[in-house]
Amino acid sequence: MNKRDSLSPVRLTLGPVLFNWKPEKLRDFYFRMADESCVDSVCVGEVVCSKRTPFFTPYLPEVIERLQAAGKEVILSSLALIMTAREAEQARELTMTDGLLVEANDVSVVAMMGGKPFVAGPLLNIYNEGTLAYLHRMGATRACLPAELPESVIATLAAGDGPEIEVQSFGRLPLAISARCYHARSRNLAKDGCQYVCAEDADGMDVDTLDDDPFLAVNGTQTMSYHYLGLLAELSALRRLGVNRFRLWPHDVDMVAVAGLFRAAADGLIDAEEAGQRLTELCPRAEFANGYFHGREGHAYVQAEV
Repeated sequence: MNKRDSLSPVRLTLGPVLFNWKPEKLRDFYFRMADESCVDSVCVGEVVCSKRTPFFTPYLPEVIERLQAAGKEVILSSLALIMTAREAEQARELTMTDGLLVEANDVSVVAMMGGKPFVAGPLLNIYNEGTLAYLHRMGATRACLPAELPESVIATLAAGDGPEIEVQSFGRLPLAISARCYHARSRNLAKDGCQYVCAEDADGMDVDTLDDDPFLAVNGTQTMSYHYLGLLAELSALRRLGVNRFRLWPHDVDMVAVAGLFRAAADGLIDAEEAGQRLTELCPRAEFANGYFHGREGHAYVQAEV
Protein backbone atom coordinates (compact mmCIF):
# COMPACT_ATOMS: atom_id res chain seq x y z
CA MET A 1 0.00 0.00 0.00
CA ASN A 2 1.23 3.47 -0.87
CA LYS A 3 2.41 5.69 1.97
CA ARG A 4 -0.21 8.26 1.13
CA ASP A 5 -3.77 7.73 2.27
CA SER A 6 -5.65 6.13 -0.63
CA LEU A 7 -8.89 6.70 1.27
CA SER A 8 -8.50 10.48 1.33
CA PRO A 9 -11.35 12.38 -0.33
CA VAL A 10 -11.16 12.92 -4.07
CA ARG A 11 -10.26 16.47 -5.01
CA LEU A 12 -11.01 17.82 -8.48
CA THR A 13 -9.03 20.73 -9.90
CA LEU A 14 -10.25 22.77 -12.84
CA GLY A 15 -7.14 23.80 -14.73
CA PRO A 16 -6.81 27.29 -16.22
CA VAL A 17 -8.64 27.92 -19.47
CA LEU A 18 -5.89 27.60 -22.06
CA PHE A 19 -7.90 28.93 -25.00
CA ASN A 20 -8.66 32.47 -26.08
CA TRP A 21 -12.34 32.78 -25.17
CA LYS A 22 -14.12 36.11 -25.17
CA PRO A 23 -13.81 37.79 -21.74
CA GLU A 24 -17.55 37.72 -21.10
CA LYS A 25 -17.76 34.04 -22.01
CA LEU A 26 -14.84 33.29 -19.71
CA ARG A 27 -16.41 35.26 -16.86
CA ASP A 28 -19.72 33.45 -17.23
CA PHE A 29 -17.93 30.10 -17.44
CA TYR A 30 -16.24 30.70 -14.08
CA PHE A 31 -19.46 31.96 -12.55
CA ARG A 32 -21.21 28.74 -13.54
CA MET A 33 -18.34 26.60 -12.27
CA ALA A 34 -18.58 28.48 -8.98
CA ASP A 35 -22.33 28.10 -8.61
CA GLU A 36 -22.98 24.63 -10.05
CA SER A 37 -19.84 22.49 -10.23
CA CYS A 38 -18.40 19.96 -7.79
CA VAL A 39 -14.76 20.94 -8.38
CA ASP A 40 -12.72 21.79 -5.30
CA SER A 41 -10.05 24.04 -6.81
CA VAL A 42 -10.12 26.41 -9.78
CA CYS A 43 -7.07 27.79 -11.57
CA VAL A 44 -7.42 31.20 -13.18
CA GLY A 45 -4.95 33.25 -15.18
CA GLU A 46 -3.32 33.37 -18.60
CA VAL A 47 -0.87 30.55 -19.28
CA VAL A 48 -0.33 30.67 -23.04
CA CYS A 49 0.02 34.26 -24.34
CA SER A 50 0.42 37.49 -22.38
CA LYS A 51 -1.26 39.44 -25.19
CA ARG A 52 -4.58 37.96 -24.03
CA THR A 53 -4.15 39.07 -20.41
CA PRO A 54 -5.56 42.64 -20.53
CA PHE A 55 -8.95 41.53 -21.86
CA PHE A 56 -9.90 39.38 -18.88
CA THR A 57 -8.08 41.29 -16.11
CA PRO A 58 -11.05 43.62 -15.37
CA TYR A 59 -13.24 40.60 -14.62
CA LEU A 60 -10.71 38.75 -12.48
CA PRO A 61 -11.58 40.23 -9.04
CA GLU A 62 -15.28 39.41 -9.32
CA VAL A 63 -14.49 35.93 -10.66
CA ILE A 64 -12.21 35.22 -7.70
CA GLU A 65 -14.78 36.58 -5.28
CA ARG A 66 -17.54 34.44 -6.80
CA LEU A 67 -15.42 31.29 -6.68
CA GLN A 68 -14.33 31.86 -3.10
CA ALA A 69 -17.89 32.61 -2.01
CA ALA A 70 -18.81 29.18 -3.40
CA GLY A 71 -16.12 27.54 -1.29
CA LYS A 72 -13.66 26.90 -4.14
CA GLU A 73 -9.92 27.15 -3.65
CA VAL A 74 -8.61 29.71 -6.16
CA ILE A 75 -5.17 29.26 -7.68
CA LEU A 76 -3.43 31.90 -9.82
CA SER A 77 -1.67 30.28 -12.78
CA SER A 78 1.41 31.87 -14.33
CA LEU A 79 2.54 32.07 -17.93
CA ALA A 80 4.29 28.99 -19.26
CA LEU A 81 7.00 30.94 -21.07
CA ILE A 82 8.25 34.30 -19.79
CA MET A 83 10.30 36.14 -22.42
CA THR A 84 9.99 39.89 -21.83
CA ALA A 85 10.61 42.30 -18.97
CA ARG A 86 6.91 43.12 -18.91
CA GLU A 87 5.97 39.46 -18.56
CA ALA A 88 8.54 39.02 -15.79
CA GLU A 89 7.07 41.99 -13.92
CA GLN A 90 3.57 40.54 -14.27
CA ALA A 91 4.85 37.27 -12.84
CA ARG A 92 6.44 39.06 -9.87
CA GLU A 93 3.16 40.81 -9.16
CA LEU A 94 1.43 37.44 -9.28
CA THR A 95 3.80 35.98 -6.70
CA MET A 96 3.13 38.88 -4.35
CA THR A 97 -0.63 38.29 -4.26
CA ASP A 98 -1.73 37.68 -0.68
CA GLY A 99 -4.08 34.89 0.30
CA LEU A 100 -4.02 32.94 -2.98
CA LEU A 101 -1.87 30.01 -4.01
CA VAL A 102 0.20 30.50 -7.18
CA GLU A 103 0.76 27.83 -9.83
CA ALA A 104 4.23 28.15 -11.35
CA ASN A 105 4.35 27.05 -14.98
CA ASP A 106 7.77 28.61 -15.69
CA VAL A 107 10.79 27.78 -13.53
CA SER A 108 11.58 31.50 -13.14
CA VAL A 109 8.33 31.84 -11.18
CA VAL A 110 9.58 29.18 -8.76
CA ALA A 111 12.55 31.41 -7.98
CA MET A 112 10.31 34.47 -7.65
CA MET A 113 8.23 32.71 -5.00
CA GLY A 114 11.16 32.99 -2.60
CA GLY A 115 10.27 29.85 -0.68
CA LYS A 116 6.57 30.62 -0.28
CA PRO A 117 4.14 27.72 -0.87
CA PHE A 118 3.15 27.21 -4.49
CA VAL A 119 1.77 24.65 -6.92
CA ALA A 120 4.22 23.15 -9.41
CA GLY A 121 2.36 23.33 -12.71
CA PRO A 122 2.26 20.62 -15.40
CA LEU A 123 4.67 22.52 -17.66
CA LEU A 124 7.58 22.31 -15.22
CA ASN A 125 8.56 18.85 -16.54
CA ILE A 126 8.66 16.78 -13.36
CA TYR A 127 9.90 13.39 -14.55
CA ASN A 128 11.84 12.06 -11.55
CA GLU A 129 12.13 12.09 -7.77
CA GLY A 130 15.06 14.51 -7.80
CA THR A 131 13.12 17.24 -9.57
CA LEU A 132 10.11 16.71 -7.35
CA ALA A 133 12.28 16.87 -4.20
CA TYR A 134 13.97 20.06 -5.43
CA LEU A 135 10.64 21.78 -6.04
CA HIS A 136 9.45 20.60 -2.65
CA ARG A 137 12.46 22.26 -1.02
CA MET A 138 11.66 25.41 -2.98
CA GLY A 139 8.15 25.50 -1.51
CA ALA A 140 5.96 23.31 -3.74
CA THR A 141 3.09 21.87 -1.73
CA ARG A 142 1.37 20.32 -4.76
CA ALA A 143 2.62 19.12 -8.13
CA CYS A 144 0.57 18.53 -11.26
CA LEU A 145 2.52 15.93 -13.19
CA PRO A 146 3.23 16.01 -16.94
CA ALA A 147 0.81 13.91 -18.94
CA GLU A 148 3.47 11.67 -20.52
CA LEU A 149 4.17 9.70 -17.34
CA PRO A 150 3.17 6.02 -17.18
CA GLU A 151 1.54 4.45 -14.14
CA SER A 152 4.87 3.11 -12.84
CA VAL A 153 6.47 6.56 -12.69
CA ILE A 154 3.37 8.12 -11.14
CA ALA A 155 3.52 5.41 -8.48
CA THR A 156 7.16 6.25 -7.70
CA LEU A 157 6.51 9.99 -7.44
CA ALA A 158 3.37 9.49 -5.37
CA ALA A 159 5.14 7.16 -2.92
CA GLY A 160 7.29 9.84 -1.33
CA ASP A 161 6.54 12.39 1.37
CA GLY A 162 6.85 15.38 -0.93
CA PRO A 163 4.20 17.55 -2.56
CA GLU A 164 0.64 16.35 -3.03
CA ILE A 165 0.39 14.75 -6.47
CA GLU A 166 -2.17 15.84 -9.04
CA VAL A 167 -2.75 13.92 -12.28
CA GLN A 168 -4.18 15.35 -15.49
CA SER A 169 -7.32 13.34 -16.25
CA PHE A 170 -9.42 15.10 -18.88
CA GLY A 171 -8.93 17.27 -21.94
CA ARG A 172 -6.42 18.10 -24.61
CA LEU A 173 -2.92 17.91 -23.19
CA PRO A 174 -0.61 20.92 -23.12
CA LEU A 175 2.52 19.45 -24.71
CA ALA A 176 4.79 22.38 -25.55
CA ILE A 177 5.00 26.15 -25.68
CA SER A 178 6.87 28.21 -28.28
CA ALA A 179 8.14 31.72 -28.79
CA ARG A 180 6.50 31.61 -32.23
CA CYS A 181 2.78 31.58 -32.94
CA TYR A 182 1.80 28.93 -35.44
CA HIS A 183 -1.85 29.93 -35.10
CA ALA A 184 -0.96 33.34 -36.56
CA ARG A 185 1.32 31.84 -39.21
CA SER A 186 -1.51 29.59 -40.38
CA ARG A 187 -3.35 32.77 -41.36
CA ASN A 188 -0.23 34.34 -42.94
CA LEU A 189 0.09 36.74 -40.02
CA ALA A 190 3.04 37.67 -37.82
CA LYS A 191 2.87 37.07 -34.09
CA ASP A 192 2.91 40.82 -33.31
CA GLY A 193 0.02 41.36 -35.74
CA CYS A 194 -1.84 38.15 -35.02
CA GLN A 195 -5.30 39.77 -34.88
CA TYR A 196 -6.03 37.24 -32.10
CA VAL A 197 -7.03 34.58 -34.61
CA CYS A 198 -6.68 31.93 -31.91
CA ALA A 199 -10.08 33.12 -30.65
CA GLU A 200 -11.63 31.50 -33.73
CA ASP A 201 -10.90 28.01 -32.34
CA ALA A 202 -12.60 27.55 -28.98
CA ASP A 203 -10.87 24.22 -28.31
CA GLY A 204 -7.74 24.73 -30.39
CA MET A 205 -7.03 24.30 -34.11
CA ASP A 206 -6.70 20.73 -35.35
CA VAL A 207 -3.48 19.87 -37.21
CA ASP A 208 -3.31 16.99 -39.69
CA THR A 209 -0.38 15.10 -41.16
CA LEU A 210 0.38 15.16 -44.90
CA ASP A 211 -1.74 12.01 -45.10
CA ASP A 212 -4.69 13.90 -43.57
CA ASP A 213 -4.52 12.02 -40.29
CA PRO A 214 -5.37 14.06 -37.16
CA PHE A 215 -2.13 14.66 -35.31
CA LEU A 216 -1.97 17.60 -32.90
CA ALA A 217 -3.80 20.79 -32.05
CA VAL A 218 -2.49 24.35 -31.94
CA ASN A 219 -3.61 27.04 -29.50
CA GLY A 220 -1.73 30.24 -30.19
CA THR A 221 1.89 29.53 -29.24
CA GLN A 222 0.94 26.23 -27.63
CA THR A 223 1.07 22.73 -29.07
CA MET A 224 -1.57 20.38 -27.68
CA SER A 225 -2.65 16.81 -28.23
CA TYR A 226 -5.32 16.17 -30.83
CA HIS A 227 -6.88 13.51 -28.65
CA TYR A 228 -8.58 14.27 -25.38
CA LEU A 229 -7.21 12.54 -22.33
CA GLY A 230 -9.86 10.52 -20.51
CA LEU A 231 -8.78 8.64 -17.38
CA LEU A 232 -12.18 7.72 -15.97
CA ALA A 233 -11.34 3.99 -16.02
CA GLU A 234 -7.95 4.64 -14.40
CA LEU A 235 -9.21 6.62 -11.40
CA SER A 236 -9.42 3.60 -9.12
CA ALA A 237 -5.85 2.55 -9.98
CA LEU A 238 -4.61 6.07 -9.32
CA ARG A 239 -6.38 6.15 -5.98
CA ARG A 240 -4.68 2.90 -5.00
CA LEU A 241 -1.38 4.67 -5.70
CA GLY A 242 -2.38 7.37 -3.25
CA VAL A 243 -3.33 9.96 -5.88
CA ASN A 244 -6.51 11.73 -4.87
CA ARG A 245 -6.35 14.96 -6.85
CA PHE A 246 -7.30 15.02 -10.52
CA ARG A 247 -7.10 17.89 -13.03
CA LEU A 248 -9.76 18.59 -15.63
CA TRP A 249 -8.79 20.90 -18.49
CA PRO A 250 -11.63 23.27 -19.48
CA HIS A 251 -13.16 22.87 -22.92
CA ASP A 252 -16.11 24.35 -24.76
CA VAL A 253 -18.44 21.64 -23.43
CA ASP A 254 -20.59 21.25 -20.31
CA MET A 255 -17.75 21.19 -17.79
CA VAL A 256 -20.18 21.04 -14.87
CA ALA A 257 -21.43 17.70 -16.20
CA VAL A 258 -17.88 16.52 -16.97
CA ALA A 259 -16.78 17.25 -13.41
CA GLY A 260 -19.86 15.49 -12.09
CA LEU A 261 -18.97 12.35 -14.05
CA PHE A 262 -15.44 12.28 -12.69
CA ARG A 263 -16.70 12.83 -9.16
CA ALA A 264 -19.26 10.03 -9.46
CA ALA A 265 -16.73 7.64 -11.00
CA ALA A 266 -14.05 8.40 -8.41
CA ASP A 267 -16.54 7.90 -5.59
CA GLY A 268 -17.75 4.61 -7.05
CA LEU A 269 -21.26 5.89 -7.72
CA ILE A 270 -21.09 4.95 -11.40
CA ASP A 271 -18.98 2.36 -13.19
CA ALA A 272 -16.24 3.49 -15.53
CA GLU A 273 -17.88 2.08 -18.64
CA GLU A 274 -21.10 4.00 -18.16
CA ALA A 275 -19.19 7.14 -17.20
CA GLY A 276 -17.11 6.81 -20.35
CA GLN A 277 -20.20 6.52 -22.52
CA ARG A 278 -21.68 9.64 -20.95
CA LEU A 279 -18.41 11.51 -21.41
CA THR A 280 -18.42 10.65 -25.11
CA GLU A 281 -21.95 12.06 -25.36
CA LEU A 282 -20.84 15.26 -23.64
CA CYS A 283 -17.86 15.64 -25.99
CA PRO A 284 -19.15 14.43 -29.38
CA ARG A 285 -16.23 15.92 -31.34
CA ALA A 286 -13.53 14.48 -29.10
CA GLU A 287 -11.47 11.35 -29.65
CA PHE A 288 -10.23 9.99 -26.33
CA ALA A 289 -6.89 8.44 -25.43
CA ASN A 290 -5.13 7.09 -22.35
CA GLY A 291 -1.97 5.60 -23.85
CA TYR A 292 0.61 7.44 -21.75
CA PHE A 293 -0.77 6.04 -18.50
CA HIS A 294 -0.43 2.50 -19.85
CA GLY A 295 3.09 2.99 -21.16
CA ARG A 296 1.93 3.30 -24.76
CA GLU A 297 2.01 6.08 -27.32
CA GLY A 298 -0.09 8.97 -26.10
CA HIS A 299 -2.76 8.79 -28.79
CA ALA A 300 -3.55 5.14 -28.05
CA TYR A 301 -6.67 4.05 -26.23
CA VAL A 302 -6.30 1.02 -23.97
CA GLN A 303 -9.57 -0.66 -23.10
CA ALA A 304 -10.08 -1.03 -19.36
CA GLU A 305 -9.96 -4.59 -18.05
CA VAL A 306 -13.29 -5.99 -16.92
